[in-house]
Amino acid sequence: MPTAAEEGFAMPPEWSAQEAIWISWPVDDPRHWGGQKREIILDRFVVLAAAISRFEIVRINAIPGTEDEIRERCLRAKAVPERLEIFPHLHNDVWCRDHGPIFLKHRESGNLAISDWEFNAWGGKFAPWDADNSIPSQISQQLRLPSYTGGMILEGGAIEINGCDQLLTTEAVLLNPNRNPHLNREQIEQKLCQTLGVKEVLWLEKGIEGDDTDGHIDDLARFCADDLIAVCVDRDPSSPNHRVLDANLHRLREFRTPSGRPFELVEIPMPAACEVPGWRLPILPASYVNFLIVNGGLLVPTFRQGRNDDRALGTLRELFPDREVVGIDCLDLVEEGGTLHCLTQQQPA
Repeated sequence: MPTAAEEGFAMPPEWSAQEAIWISWPVDDPRHWGGQKREIILDRFVVLAAAISRFEIVRINAIPGTEDEIRERCLRAKAVPERLEIFPHLHNDVWCRDHGPIFLKHRESGNLAISDWEFNAWGGKFAPWDADNSIPSQISQQLRLPSYTGGMILEGGAIEINGCDQLLTTEAVLLNPNRNPHLNREQIEQKLCQTLGVKEVLWLEKGIEGDDTDGHIDDLARFCADDLIAVCVDRDPSSPNHRVLDANLHRLREFRTPSGRPFELVEIPMPAACEVPGWRLPILPASYVNFLIVNGGLLVPTFRQGRNDDRALGTLRELFPDREVVGIDCLDLVEEGGTLHCLTQQQPA
């Protein structure tokens, strides 16, 4: 069978025009946020859904039978009614970036397709994940879109792509034996190229402390344009993240655009350490580069750190002068290991 790339499909960059953003609504499971903060977390999801709906359609994977309750909650939070779509799709957890479909777009016709990769909850860490693994096929059937099998385990948060078919990722995730122990680096690159239309894979080493994913790229470095990367840094030499992020920065300085020029790198310091006494993650993986690009806007995680939050928002306003930059409080969300980008998956226009 021809591959997605052979048939003219590729993954577009996040700043391309979008039709919708997908999220997976929290399920009633005591594992999530310790089972103690359900109403708080539901309120955070309502805020996120309403914020997305200001810019474009928000599409929600909902446990069947909960659709009306979710709609009522979102409408009370002033979500735009005509931009709120809810689907009865079974799932296990909320991290739609990782279990959702990675959408493809045909280079000439603009038609959409879905790439369907295997999902094993970040190396088998959080069972069950069978319903999460079925989300791409459920959405493919719902939207009546063709689907291409990726042929390996891959989470959307592990990859970052620009408009020149270059892909950023980390060795700590894609080369981790808890994902695809039967594949080597070259074989993994081949599958990314065949399914996502990638022509070059750029490898960083690993990620920040407390990251259940083993080091997703969307907490580390994000393309803001074809030749511009926002880079997470930690300037405190005593921080456990300082050396890792400094090593990643050195690698990024060595990478080149297809024209042979170095990338423009804009450093965005991490927030001060976010900690919850007695929680399973002693240091939370809070990062300002876990932002979400939407049509005409940029949704940015904040962590109730006035000066640090304002600094990050100011830098991102300079990087995205044509978009409305909106900060969203994510301190409660990051207790489970992720924020805005981790929770969402864009569907191209």
